[in-house]
Formats: sequence, structure tokens, C-alpha cells
Amino acid sequence: MSDLGFTIDVHQNEYLPDGGREISAIITVTSGGTQPASPALASALGRAEIIMIDRSSSMSMPSDKMRAVLTATSAAVNKIPDGMAFALIAGNERARLVFPDDGTMTIANPRTRVAAKRAVNGLRPAGGTAIGQWLRLAREVFDSRPSELRHAILLTDGKNEHETSAELDSAIGLCTGLFTCDCRGFGTDWEVAELRKIASALLGTVDIVPAPQDLESDFAAMLQTAMGKQVANLGLRIWTPDHASIRFLRKVAPFIEDLTGRRAESGPQTGHYPIGAWGAGESRDYHLCVRVAPGALDQELLAARVRLATATADGPTLPDEGLVRAVWTADEELFTAIDPEVAHYTGQAELARAIQEGLAARKNGDEKTTTARLGRAVALARESGHDETARLLARVVDVVDAPAGTVRLKRTVEAVDEMTLDTRSTRTVRTRK
Repeated sequence: MSDLGFTIDVHQNEYLPDGGREISAIITVTSGGTQPASPALASALGRAEIIMIDRSSSMSMPSDKMRAVLTATSAAVNKIPDGMAFALIAGNERARLVFPDDGTMTIANPRTRVAAKRAVNGLRPAGGTAIGQWLRLAREVFDSRPSELRHAILLTDGKNEHETSAELDSAIGLCTGLFTCDCRGFGTDWEVAELRKIASALLGTVDIVPAPQDLESDFAAMLQTAMGKQVANLGLRIWTPDHASIRFLRKVAPFIEDLTGRRAESGPQTGHYPIGAWGAGESRDYHLCVRVAPGALDQELLAARVRLATATADGPTLPDEGLVRAVWTADEELFTAIDPEVAHYTGQAELARAIQEGLAARKNGDEKTTTARLGRAVALARESGHDETARLLARVVDVVDAPAGTVRLKRTVEAVDEMTLDTRSTRTVRTRK
């Protein structure tokens, strides 16, 4: 495994009052080096890419929708560098390997790229939508060729109507840990929760592509980011002492993702949490909360040791580590202070919840809850300097007093504005320096 020179930094207030049991810390993980200037500068060896595109009948309305998808897919194929394995899948209520047609992957070169574009441009919309089938086929195709860095793009314009939720969950489970997947919803007739569930489990991103003209640049950006990854499938390896347990672990930057339930035991009092592939120059923040047995005044305890590790729960760890401490004190000035990083990301998590709860209340016709929760979101966005979220909120509510969180609901809201706010609600900003 390539070592990019990772560092781990811990931000916390280690002081607890007499009888205090919970200690919080922000863990910042940073990789060294710089990102490649373009995908072509990154080695294609050991990489594999699958693009899954929706070809259901809804893709025919309006007529330029399918054309935009085919154009964007062809443009993405052009950016796959020589030597990299790739495949194209088209999905409706079934999944079909469009290119190559032998059940495996092909190696990118001028000839295969031309053949792939010819194959994809022959697709026509028909049928329904069963995304689990697409994921199952992607897993089979990835397994046909050993690759260290496996990435997929999944695009759909509709709801997963032709299989059950249990069938989709089963397919997601089969793919978890085997490849990462960035999901995109095209237009406004898809379900945010469905794609968020897939992207979350497969350590990818989810976003909305509102208009056909946005699709090509979005595909290119996803491929660019994927090609910048240089280390596959890292994990956070967290040790806690006797009589201590992890209350939660969340990724909080660049977006919020709860990792608590992904723990795999990796030794005595140690859990392994997958955090996906990394590129050079990346930095991510994680909020760790540990519950400890109360100590005596002036006692110091090592509450957690955080290290980076390779993908599997029994794999080796990397050299750097972060230490989370707990110190019990009677000094009120010490134990009441809140670390700025912890306070900031606690607010960012509340912001995401407020948006999602407000939008859910709006769907249910509960105007009182909608106003209260989206008003709270407006106040939090302003307080934390989250200008993008503030802009998106202003498309859904009329802001009367941002600091106070006073808003009025708009009489009409465009579906694209509501879905964009929902999709991007988990994006965060870092603390103002």
C-alpha cells in the first residue's frame, strides 16, 4: 500500500467535571503530497471504473434527457486513461453489460474507447427501474478483474419501483466494501433517501443533476476525483480502555456520515471503521465521542487511541496516531470550555438534522414544524458561515431575521430547489480561522 504520509491531529477539551462520563474530540486526518493535475497523470494500473446509467422508459421524457446521458457517458469514456479497466452497464428492471459484452472488463485504449462509445450510443429507453440489479451486476463485473481501486458512477432519473426495499438492501450489502459508488439523481423524479442510502453504504457521494447541460461536467468531475485516489480502503482503528465505549463516530467534513454502525472488531477493545479511498492532499474530520467510567479529581485517562489502518479489520496500521484524553477537575472554568472544533461540528450536525426534519414536515403538511426547523437551519447556517446552505434555504423559505431564525414559508417551492437542499444538507464547512 502506498503511504502518502498521513497525519492525525486531535482537537478537544480534555477536562471533565467530577462524575463526567463523555469526552468528545475532532480527529483530523490529512494525507501528504499533492493531487495529480489531471487523471492522465495518475497511474491507471490497479484501477477499475464502471458507469451505470438508467435506460428506463422515463429517460425518454423529455427527449433530450437520454441524449444528454449518452453524451456525458461518451465524454467520460474519453477521459478514462490507457491501461485502466472499465465497463459500461445500462439498467432498467434488469441490468445489461453494454460494453464489453463478455461479462468482464476491458482495458482502455483508443480502440476500446471508440467501441464503448459506439455501444452506449445505441441504447434506447425502455422498461422500469430496479437499481439493486444494476449493483449486483457491477459487483460481478468488478470481481472478474482484480483491482485495488474500484469506483462506480450510478445515474438514475427515477424511483426504484421494480424491486422491494429488501432486495435493494441485499444488493447494497453484497457490494459494501468491494467498490465505492458516487450516485447522481437526474431531474426531480427520484428519491433522495434511496440514493443517499446507496452512496452512504458504498462510501461515495450523492447529488442532484438538475439539467441535461450539467451532466457532462459532473461526470468528468467524478472521474477526476476517482482518478486522484492513490490509497484504497483505509480504516480508522480505535482502541478504548476497560470500562469505556465509543458512543458515536461521525465523519463531519467534507460531509456528515455516521460511521458508528460500521464497526468491525479488530482486537481487544479495538474497533475498525472503514473510511474509503484517499488521494494526496486530502483532509477529513471525524467527531469521536467516548463514554468512560468517571475518574477521581485530577486523574488523567487515555480515553481513545486512533490510528489509520488498511482495509481489513486485521490489517496493519500506519505509524501516526491520535490520542484522546480525559482529565477530571473541579475547576469550572476548565470543564465548561467547549473546544471550537467540537462546537462547530456539533452545530453542523444539528444543521443537517434541522433541514431534513423541516423538509420531512413540509411533505407531511406540518407548517408549524417546517417553519421552526427550517428557521433553526437558517440561524445555524448563518452562525457557521455556511453560505451555500444559506443560499439554498433562501429558495425554500423567505428569511425575515437570519440570526433569530425567523422565516416565512414560500407559497410555492420548485421541486429542484427542495431536492437540492435535501441532497446537499449533509455538506459541511470547516471552522472559520
